[in-house]
Amino acid sequence: MKHTGIKIMALCAAAVLAGTVPSEACTGISLKAKDGSIVLARTCEWGGSNLESRYVVVPRGYSMTSITPTGKNGMRYTSKYGYAGISVVQDSFVTEGLNEAGLSAGLFFFPGYGEYEEYDSSKNGSTLVDVELVGWILANFSTVGQLEEAIDGIHVVATSPEAGTAHWRIADRTGRQVVLEITGGKPHFYENKLGVLTNSPGFEWQMTNLNNYVNNFPGQATPNKLTDEVTLKQFGAGAGFHGIPGDVTPPSRFVRAAFYKATAPQYETSFETVKETFQILNNFDIPIGIEHTAGQALADIPSATQWTTSADQSALKFYYRTAWNSTIRCIDLNTIDFGKVSYQVHPLDKVQDQPVETLKIR
Repeated sequence: MKHTGIKIMALCAAAVLAGTVPSEACTGISLKAKDGSIVLARTCEWGGSNLESRYVVVPRGYSMTSITPTGKNGMRYTSKYGYAGISVVQDSFVTEGLNEAGLSAGLFFFPGYGEYEEYDSSKNGSTLVDVELVGWILANFSTVGQLEEAIDGIHVVATSPEAGTAHWRIADRTGRQVVLEITGGKPHFYENKLGVLTNSPGFEWQMTNLNNYVNNFPGQATPNKLTDEVTLKQFGAGAGFHGIPGDVTPPSRFVRAAFYKATAPQYETSFETVKETFQILNNFDIPIGIEHTAGQALADIPSATQWTTSADQSALKFYYRTAWNSTIRCIDLNTIDFGKVSYQVHPLDKVQDQPVETLKIR
């Protein structure tokens, strides 16, 4: 099987290639429109290779069998809900998606802090690998509460002993959003009222770390008169954010995302909000060169940020763009008959060359 030769590090998913440490730097935010609709958006980074990402459409009633470290012999289940999402490396490794009940789920890389239970082949009937957990969630639940009740009945394991760990963002249409982290072999849910998630360390630590930036504020800095003759003034707009970390580490991106989200204007509709999420996440696109020693950057990947998504839970629309084509595309779940549609997998980009329109100036 394909997974046996690749060490999948979920999320942003992908194979951890020997001797390399490229970016696995995902950033997630959520915004609420004035009409009450909630939009969840995120980036997916991987600077080591092309993730071969594709979008998948899974019908209601579709039968799935999870892989385990010893083969495709894990838990079997049938999807109660149809869903659409994006997979990486393998079709079943759904990293982000939205189901027909409006439940959103996504996997974020969480190295060094997650701790799954050890794989036990005698429990294969209730075992899922971490990179297939999102698909199981989207297929089976409409609310966070339902997932909380069911999670203790399964065993989440890594694809191999060398593989890293993940944590997950799950949100339902009631507005409830949680972070799921597995530590000490046990699942833990954290209410995510901030609506931001990145990677390691854990969510509670990231929330505590925000207090280090209590001095930052939106807008302009007030002039500071040092003496009768000397007054300090800001160089330009937005000086209240001076000191916000600008590097691409997970703690710095968490802080930056929290402030950008908190200061974003609230728009009337969900579609306007979708566009705003893409605008905010532009600030988290990671140039491929940052991830590598000078002169060692991969020439065939334009950005470590291989794709960005935005899910409109109310309108049941799933949007995405890629590093190769920044045109925003939409999968409208309302137009899909999940009781009749076939299981489908398609590349995110038909061609990896973004069209350029040359304007005719007369």
